[in-house]
Amino acid sequence: MRRLYSLLFYFVIPFVILRLWWRSLKNLAYRQRWLERFGIYSQTYSQNVIWFHAVSVGECEALFPLIFLIQTRQPNHPILITTTTPTGSARVKTVLGESVQHVYLPYDLPNVIARFLKTFKPKIAVIVETEIWANLYHACAVEKIPLYLINARLSEKSVRGYQKIPSLVIPALNAITICATQTENDKTRFISIGANPNTVQNLGNIKFDVTVSDAVFSEGRALKNTLFAQRFILLAASTHDGEEALLLACYAKLKLKIPELLLAIAPRHPERFATVETLAKNAGFNIITRTSQKFCDNETDVFLIDTLGELKLFYAAADIAFVGGSFVPIGGHNVLEPAAVGVPVLFGLEMRNFAQIAEKMLLEQAAIQCKNTTELETAVIKLYTQPELRRNFITRAKNFIVQNQGATERIYNLLNL
Repeated sequence: MRRLYSLLFYFVIPFVILRLWWRSLKNLAYRQRWLERFGIYSQTYSQNVIWFHAVSVGECEALFPLIFLIQTRQPNHPILITTTTPTGSARVKTVLGESVQHVYLPYDLPNVIARFLKTFKPKIAVIVETEIWANLYHACAVEKIPLYLINARLSEKSVRGYQKIPSLVIPALNAITICATQTENDKTRFISIGANPNTVQNLGNIKFDVTVSDAVFSEGRALKNTLFAQRFILLAASTHDGEEALLLACYAKLKLKIPELLLAIAPRHPERFATVETLAKNAGFNIITRTSQKFCDNETDVFLIDTLGELKLFYAAADIAFVGGSFVPIGGHNVLEPAAVGVPVLFGLEMRNFAQIAEKMLLEQAAIQCKNTTELETAVIKLYTQPELRRNFITRAKNFIVQNQGATERIYNLLNL
């Protein structure tokens, strides 16, 4: 089955490249460093690395505390981090700089994977969340590279998909040394698709170990007082196509009841920055972008965060945060980060990627779920008019995070570096 999979992968490579080119029309980064995706490198890298793979920004943010822990306790170990997306790549470079090596994950083709492993000779491979690649996992097994899947999660939809190709998935799962899942439900799902029960452990979610520096809080307060002119800020974070139009319409209604309200929008993907700006302008709103370096005033309606890596900072400046990808069928994004920063958290119904976290936060009254923009409008007004209620949500959310921390330390011990 793996040979057939490889043959099909070779066949679709031209279409994969065409898709990269197409995406590069809006984001030039997709047109750069293509050779890395084929295991071809223009410089020499360290070998015997500890190799981590994190697909994009969300996985990178979850991984950083573990990387910092390793660098503190094992400073001489060379570390390699691969990503799939340019935004993930940019985040690795911004946060870790030259302290780690970084390239794109190579395509899952036998000869490509062989070049990648020959270049870096990883002593250990650590994959974050759910990336099951048949040829990569097989090559690690052949080369006797210990392979760990950490912070692993699996939705019911993914289970159904993997169960349709057991002859491809089960051999890949058998190559895993340990699969460390986020929850007991994830553990059960991995076993249901063929993972060896003896290799699956529930160690918790490393996203609970999010860190927020004092500088973020102080800079956030400074932004509130200067850039935002002390306006009441509703931050819509990690939004997707279809959500901004809903939020802009909701803002128009809210502004009639909360004159000092300002809507800040941080689109999930940088290639959509210009689209969202045009959308707001066409709707008749006065908009200022982060990159314009202009300050908001009483006439400003929308502030567009058209930069990367500043979301924590803007959470610290906000009064309420709505986490996107939850009003459209994306599956939601990380609601723990705004909670850790200390801002009341709102989200929609589409939260399958964070289902258990969302459920527990709601049980703890540490967040508010809104079925639609009408409920979002009601929640914003309620939080605006009741400062004590805002403080209670912040306190309960922070307590919820503290109670569930520790996965990073457990995973560090598991890796036995």
